[in-house]
Amino acid sequence: MAQLNLQFVPFTSTLDPGFWHVLSQKKLDEFGLKEDAVNIQGFYANNNAQGLPCLLQVDFTAFNLANGQHPGQYPLPGSLLNTNTIDLFKTCNKQDLINKSAKKIWDAIMSGEALANPQLLNSFTMLTFANLKKYSYHYWFAFPALIPSSPILLNKQPTSISQVLTSSQIQSFLSSYDLDCKSRNLPFFIIHDPPGKSVALLTLNDASVSDMKLSELIFTFADPSTISQYPGWVLRNYICLICRHFVKEENCVVRILGLRDRTVSGQRYVDHSIYLEVILSPLCASSEMWSVVGWEKNQQKKLLPRFVNLSKTMDPTHIAESAVDLNLKLMRWRLLPDLNLEAISKTRCLLLGAGTLGCNVARNLLVSGYITFNI
Repeated sequence: MAQLNLQFVPFTSTLDPGFWHVLSQKKLDEFGLKEDAVNIQGFYANNNAQGLPCLLQVDFTAFNLANGQHPGQYPLPGSLLNTNTIDLFKTCNKQDLINKSAKKIWDAIMSGEALANPQLLNSFTMLTFANLKKYSYHYWFAFPALIPSSPILLNKQPTSISQVLTSSQIQSFLSSYDLDCKSRNLPFFIIHDPPGKSVALLTLNDASVSDMKLSELIFTFADPSTISQYPGWVLRNYICLICRHFVKEENCVVRILGLRDRTVSGQRYVDHSIYLEVILSPLCASSEMWSVVGWEKNQQKKLLPRFVNLSKTMDPTHIAESAVDLNLKLMRWRLLPDLNLEAISKTRCLLLGAGTLGCNVARNLLVSGYITFNI
């Protein structure tokens, strides 16, 4: 049977409108014309419903790094670069930007720092331009991923966790996972699966791992993907770490588990977790940095930035118009059911003079739904 290339499901960014409110406020009050990178954070989860993409969520708490961890979600550190003009946003060297982020990940892997702090394995870069007058925003996410010169090959077709571990082993593993890894939001760890014995959970920097056989280790990660045959994007850099610190011989078969932990109607399911066997070779300390990919595609699946217009929810003029419209509709429900609001909004008013009396008349007309005046 021909060997298959391992493929990954990329992240899809999702931004809470509150993030743009906070960014606008910080741009006015703190950032000014500065274009220095700002540390932020997002979150991803391994409990997504079937059919959802690999979601990276960024909300109004993104700038508050001391906010703590969202329950059931894994933090992803990020860097925000907000440009002052749309031209700078367009002409910014995108490859240089993602390479700088990837270099930090590469250094953390090669030095072993990522073993003690696995959250250093993945990050994101967010390039933005905020038009504060029109309440519109251009943005582009990058999720730096290190890729080797040759494709990563599967030793066999992906399968589920139930084909590898027994029910009792899965329950034992989940109990340890809930007490240790899940409580600390630890996204990467190792399952020790010796033949005929119970499974045990180990951290990546556990000293005892070096004395264990590679075939007894299952390198596990919180997998945000919901597709049965493809793991999430976070596995890319994890594989680089495995090659550097755990693989000692050429073309070794490495066992990997993408843990997917979903609760439906009060019942916990992990059976859809994906088990992989991949063929990897060691990565020596003197190796050159792997190639880097990771810029997110837009809604049309093109390698271009995204755009959002929030004028209807942030522009005071739109908000005032919405408030007037709401008041008129409530008035129609309660007092004047036959009131034709559409006819009123299309009516043109001629106002002779705009002094004290004229201004009060105009104000009352606006409140009543008349919006076009000739003075």
